[in-house]
Amino acid sequence: MVETSQDEVDFGFRRVPRDAKAGLVRDVFERIADRYDLMNDLMSLGLHRRWKEAMLDWLNARGAMTLLDVAGGTGDIAFRFLARAGAAGRAIVCDINPAMVEVGRDRAIDRNILDRIDWVVGNAEALPVADRAVGAYTIAFGIRNVTDISKALAEARRALKPGGQFLCLEFGPRPDIGLGGLYDLYSFQVLPRLGELVTGKAEPYQYLVESIRRFPTDDRFAAMLREAGLARVRQRRLAGGVVTLHSAWRI
Repeated sequence: MVETSQDEVDFGFRRVPRDAKAGLVRDVFERIADRYDLMNDLMSLGLHRRWKEAMLDWLNARGAMTLLDVAGGTGDIAFRFLARAGAAGRAIVCDINPAMVEVGRDRAIDRNILDRIDWVVGNAEALPVADRAVGAYTIAFGIRNVTDISKALAEARRALKPGGQFLCLEFGPRPDIGLGGLYDLYSFQVLPRLGELVTGKAEPYQYLVESIRRFPTDDRFAAMLREAGLARVRQRRLAGGVVTLHSAWRI
């Protein structure tokens, strides 16, 4: 058995100093921010849109709800939420990467979304919001990039009001039987090459597929949600287990 240091964490398949990972993640997204949404469409053949709509369906946005969308820099989840919630809804988009937040702000202006949304640069492990401040917390394809997932989940609970819902959309490390070989071929051979073709950079997409393989299994992530003090944990596997929707509540 290979011993690993508690001062190191996974960055894809590499082990890096714990205090270096956040900067490495920022660098990944800094390099691809202007093509991030285009690549999401190409990588998923547009399916990421349906997955995000499924997350908002489960949330059932309503009334004067405030949503905190973490790692949501380009605004995809926040824009969908505001369209559903109506005039009383409000969104806070928090992302560790200033370049992603800048892209999101530009997209909001293009859509004439000038109010009911706040943009903040911040870390999921130390959210820049007060205790019990929001009615819902969402994170789509971002939790695996966090240095300390358990700390981020504890922060999510802190930010949620009692009765508030946590929703996470994330790739699963192990799709259903029968998809594994094709999934690996697409992940390790196609995606980095597609990323290089579209953005001029293959490395961020190599990191992406490696980070997916390092993410906890559905059962382990459910246990982590409960350990963080969240309750009524449920999961829905989509696209043959390629992605999973995780729901939990602050009671």
